[in-house]
Amino acid sequence: MTFYVNNKGFEVSERWVSGCWVSVENPTAEERNYLLDGLGVPESFLSDVEDTDERARREEDEGWQLFVIRAPWRKNESRIDYTTVPLGIIMKDDIFVTICNYKIEMLDDFVVYTIRKQINVNSSYELVLRLLLSTSVWFLKYLKHINIHIKSVEADMQRSVRNKQILELQRIENSLVFFFTSLKGNDVLFYRMAHSKNIADVCDEDLLEDVEIELKQAEETTSIYRNIIHSMSTSYSSVISNNINQTMKKLTSITLIMMLPTLVASLYGMNVPNYLESNPFAFFYIIGAAIILSVIMYLWMRKRDFF
Repeated sequence: MTFYVNNKGFEVSERWVSGCWVSVENPTAEERNYLLDGLGVPESFLSDVEDTDERARREEDEGWQLFVIRAPWRKNESRIDYTTVPLGIIMKDDIFVTICNYKIEMLDDFVVYTIRKQINVNSSYELVLRLLLSTSVWFLKYLKHINIHIKSVEADMQRSVRNKQILELQRIENSLVFFFTSLKGNDVLFYRMAHSKNIADVCDEDLLEDVEIELKQAEETTSIYRNIIHSMSTSYSSVISNNINQTMKKLTSITLIMMLPTLVASLYGMNVPNYLESNPFAFFYIIGAAIILSVIMYLWMRKRDFF
């Protein structure tokens, strides 16, 4: 739990002061009790934020307001594996709390950004919009990483298609589904905020425009990458199916060619008169006939594009 005060950017404070921002990540039992008993945050709000699948929304209860924003989260640093988690914003009068049950990169970066740009936040609603803007920016950052990974997987698949690469595509597609769904929820939340009179009156129009642009860009980029993944999956499925057909055609052709020597050997291997049983060159005649028939069959199949 960290306390921030706004002074041309958010600076860390040692204790809570009126109007400060209380940022809580991975809350301990002690920090949770502080929010409940020290600040009076409704327990139902904390329970809502603990739900990993909580959708983006706004709720009011006895003067308290809850905003839930879906934020991107990298599950594993060693590979491209993203999902989204709820970031809860709870506020009332001079109390402003953000709580997330995961450690996300966005919040620390947001604090550094406000200091670098010397941003003064004039109201709690403005801070909500700036956090929403920051989540959209981080969606786009992660989407750039995903795009690089898509190109890497595509380059590998052009050399050879393996199960590992197909599973990678599926994992990326799952991340994009989470991104797209969460961005849609954030967009609905922003639309309701932008058209709420008490919020629109205290927020800068430029900020509202920036949030809308970044949200739309993140949505469109996610949609494009989903289409690319779907197109790649369809194309390589067709390639795999075609390769299987070609392999089966070649195996069938080889079987037919190998069948002719077997047929000749079977006919002249029967224990019945065949007019060559007393010929000293019978073996060579039979081998020659088998080879000639096999060559003829091979040339015929080659002409028919079986090979």
